[in-house]
Amino acid sequence: MSSSTTPKIAVIGSGPAGCYLAQSLLRAVPGCELTIFDRLASPFGLVRYGVAADHQHTKAITRQFDRLFQHEAVRFAGGIEVGRDVSLAQLRELFDAVVIATGLTADRELGIPGAELPGVIGAGAITRTLNAHPDAAAPLPALGSDVVIIGGGNVALDVLRFLVKDRAAYEGSDVADEALDAYLAAPAERVTLVSRSAAPDSKGDPQMLKELAALPRAVYSSPDPIEAGNAGEALDRAAAGRVAAIREMIAADRPRSTGPEVTLRFGLTPLRVLGEHRVEGVEFAAGDEVIVVPASSVVTAIGFAAHPDHAFAALTAAGAETGRVEPGLYRTGWAKRGPRGAIPENRACAKAVSDEIVADLADGSLSASPSTLGFDGLAAEVRDRAIGYEQWLRLDEHERSLAASDRVRRKLPDHDRMIDIARGA
Repeated sequence: MSSSTTPKIAVIGSGPAGCYLAQSLLRAVPGCELTIFDRLASPFGLVRYGVAADHQHTKAITRQFDRLFQHEAVRFAGGIEVGRDVSLAQLRELFDAVVIATGLTADRELGIPGAELPGVIGAGAITRTLNAHPDAAAPLPALGSDVVIIGGGNVALDVLRFLVKDRAAYEGSDVADEALDAYLAAPAERVTLVSRSAAPDSKGDPQMLKELAALPRAVYSSPDPIEAGNAGEALDRAAAGRVAAIREMIAADRPRSTGPEVTLRFGLTPLRVLGEHRVEGVEFAAGDEVIVVPASSVVTAIGFAAHPDHAFAALTAAGAETGRVEPGLYRTGWAKRGPRGAIPENRACAKAVSDEIVADLADGSLSASPSTLGFDGLAAEVRDRAIGYEQWLRLDEHERSLAASDRVRRKLPDHDRMIDIARGA
């Protein structure tokens, strides 16, 4: 690569995967110019819309990404959907390299009989509604008195925490109050969280389990053994932390409180969802036994997949060893490795993909052409439609100004309205 050549790189997606990738490229490819596209008017993707509204300490990573977007070599182009406003082929003509960092947005299907019944709801859909995502503008679905959560990972624990908290517990959050109030008007009376794994091997973060144990509401119990495996086999640190937290949750001397009765089940496999016109229960295999858990709704928290209408569905890979699709086209984050790992793991993933781009530039398989136009080569109407970072800051300030005294912001769920505010309307 000539020292006078400035590589122009497009990143599709402004969530943590895209932002970490951009940070890594700024360090690894001095002089590069980055355009970060997002179909929404706001940056930050998963951090803004996927992280639970009451976990502001996790959302605080946006402060680091704010500094990224303030870099003179970085352009935010919000409100531009690749596949609608501009094609992937066009971006590849205009940029020296294109990186897909769009994540996986669809809830993974349960894949058992009855999973299509009304009342079966993806956890991601609930999280997006509570985060006022423009794609989830519909009211929060009615969950009823008996909620079954299938899954034992962090997303399942996010849903459980939502079901057991009261309104006061959301102080300092950015929750969509309309959705929260709709649930609290008729909260669940009984919640059953079901993990396929034994308690030590369930995927939930021990700290998140401890957080649940510390909450004043809900009464927890479990009929299943909490420690499993060989009697003399020591548990690793994470497994031991889960066991300790679960024991604290179900301890007989834990203060009794109001809120749902929560039953934690481990080692159960879902067989089918029962009901004629909507959910009435779930049938599980528990060893050689089959048990039925009554349910007014079923929340699935078993992972994510590429949306079937996603413009790049064929380019995402579960567990790919490389981010390189071919020289000039790359993927990072969940689009590369599948729906595994928390936000910080995207940093290491981004570094690996950045290294691949650097290697391709070094060996000539990827060239940085002086004639590459980058963002300036887009059609005028696309450039004019793009929401820049300064316009996002206007929207950000507006949302903060709308917030009640006990909220950090009030997100707008209407994308067209977000665009108008960003443009100063």
